[in-house]
Amino acid sequence: MAMQTTNSFSSLVQSLGEFPPDAVVFGKSEAMQALRARMNKVASANVPVLIQGESGTGKDIIARMIHALSPWKSGPWVKVNCPAIPGTLLESELFGYEKGAFTGAYGSKPGRVEMAHRGTLFLDEISELDLSLQSKLLQLLQDGQFCRIGAQEDKKVEVRVVCATNRQLENEIETGTFRQDLYYRINVVNLQLPPLRERRGDIEDLVHYFLAYYNQKYNCRARALSSDLIAILQKYHWPGNVRELENLMKRYVILGTEDVISNDLIARNDKEFYNPDIDLDGPISLKKVTRAATRELERKIILKVLQAHHWNRKQAARALSISYRALLYKIRDAGLPPNRIARKRPEALVSEEVGQDTAVV
Repeated sequence: MAMQTTNSFSSLVQSLGEFPPDAVVFGKSEAMQALRARMNKVASANVPVLIQGESGTGKDIIARMIHALSPWKSGPWVKVNCPAIPGTLLESELFGYEKGAFTGAYGSKPGRVEMAHRGTLFLDEISELDLSLQSKLLQLLQDGQFCRIGAQEDKKVEVRVVCATNRQLENEIETGTFRQDLYYRINVVNLQLPPLRERRGDIEDLVHYFLAYYNQKYNCRARALSSDLIAILQKYHWPGNVRELENLMKRYVILGTEDVISNDLIARNDKEFYNPDIDLDGPISLKKVTRAATRELERKIILKVLQAHHWNRKQAARALSISYRALLYKIRDAGLPPNRIARKRPEALVSEEVGQDTAVV
């Protein structure tokens, strides 16, 4: 099946003017399917929407989908990346200014809010807004009015507001950096995007999606990933979420070897301590958490011994005082590559058939 992607989910929409297939965006997980149903319901209602999730989970594309499914899809789509604009300039970018409002204001200029009239205003990382701007945004949400800098009268606009953040705004409210009344205004409907580590069953489809696009974009012929490497990707914890997976696939297409992925992920895992996901709101199984920590420690020990013996698995098994077959099982169970190169060479396969272990250099 022919597939296309771009620089990221958001840049794909921006450059191609279309969306990835639903199977790629929403995948198969229950959380994403529930989010899809919720998004479809809220798209047609002119109420503010708050999209929350870690960086790289695809908040931007969900916001664009809401706009595309809404009755205002023929209107403008205006995005404001709040952290990218210095606080001193953000007010004029959002609300515009009149001639002479400040030094350098040689003429009037409409802001992003005005530009989004009868369309959608997307405020990305809204937690970065200063408190003074939060009060002006609150006025916009309450009565649809705002005031340009230096103006004497308010302007009225019809605009759908969608916000996104990777922070827990409840915590920002407690620290006094975010207004509680604004939070209730923007959080009429909440869409929570799960991290990639909670939707591992979608990783293979995402891999095929990015692979097809970057092969086409860079005029490359990188092969589909081996099943062993797919298994490694599915076990990785993905702190950078979909964006991290995309960049990894881009690197693989350009450089052309699976070592680029397997060695990179192994190196990342080695630099990080085990950090189990523990749900503190419910009962905690000490036995389960301890078992997971033990498995992670065992994986790192096996990896170090394999590296010390240049991936000769028979020598590594003897060093670990376990059978060769047990080591093969543990390598597979830990999601490690079966040898230094994830895709086995033909001669390696032949040697194993006759009971010999070949160290791949």
